[in-house]
Amino acid sequence: MGIFSFFSKKEKKEVLDTGLQKTKKSVIDKITHAIAGKSRVDDEVLDNVEGALISSDVGIDTTLEIISRIEARVAKEKYVNTSELTSILKEEISALFAGDPTETEGFVFPDDHKPFVIMVVGVNGVGKTTTIGKLAYQFKQAGLKVVLGAADTFRAAAVDQLCIWGERAGVPVIKQQMGSDPASVAFDTVSHAVASGADVVIIDTAGRLHNKVGLMNELTKIKNVMKKVVATAPDEILLVLDGSTGQNAFEQAKQFIKATDVTSLAITKLDGTAKGGAVIGISHELNVPVRYIGLGEQINDLQPFNNREFVESLFEGINL
Repeated sequence: MGIFSFFSKKEKKEVLDTGLQKTKKSVIDKITHAIAGKSRVDDEVLDNVEGALISSDVGIDTTLEIISRIEARVAKEKYVNTSELTSILKEEISALFAGDPTETEGFVFPDDHKPFVIMVVGVNGVGKTTTIGKLAYQFKQAGLKVVLGAADTFRAAAVDQLCIWGERAGVPVIKQQMGSDPASVAFDTVSHAVASGADVVIIDTAGRLHNKVGLMNELTKIKNVMKKVVATAPDEILLVLDGSTGQNAFEQAKQFIKATDVTSLAITKLDGTAKGGAVIGISHELNVPVRYIGLGEQINDLQPFNNREFVESLFEGINL
């Protein structure tokens, strides 16, 4: 089954629009400036739009793909007014996101097996543990039985923070002593989930960008021990990225994708940055779907991601 929409469509749009305000202003200002005084889309307009997208942290390769698509449209249709440019941009950008745009937002929990196991990865400071806590709370409110695993055994603060979120969400947290084997914690967590009939398991992992071989070995070991309990585990490997770091988040993502089979993304802290355009490039260039975005401090500010709603919000307010 698909996870419910935690709030109404109107409330979701309000949070999205408010959370993307800084990025929206940046994109709108740059696009508007790029085509000022022009009545039709020509090479100069496209060059200006290209610069506007790159400076909004969309990424060079993704920007070039967008411009190439627009050039093809202009060539086919012979004449395109600048007033049509916004709708063309929205269509072409929406088409670039990884994943099926018709899919249920967020995670889809199959009815044929449980627990559904989510392993969460990402560097320290990106909002990984907070994202786990918010997911646990939302899943619990949807009527699901959730268990958390504190497999980041290298930082006492990470375990303590997860326990606080567990109390807040009303879900159990499985932990061991500091310095314990993370794979052992993951094994205990999944075993507890099976024994207690839990629907969802979320495993927090260490957020260290240590050498790639070490990271790969650690994450592989965690996956392998969980499979001893549930053969399908993990069902998802969710990479959490800090959207406020723009293209730096893209570089982090590449490192984790080399180390493990990342299946989905959560991009946090979009409310405090003008670099939200990075969401487009990260999903497109890495070919990994975005499942959640963080738009503020509140529980409800973690939203299941919808690429069309995101793009509509991003370009809303451009008057050409």
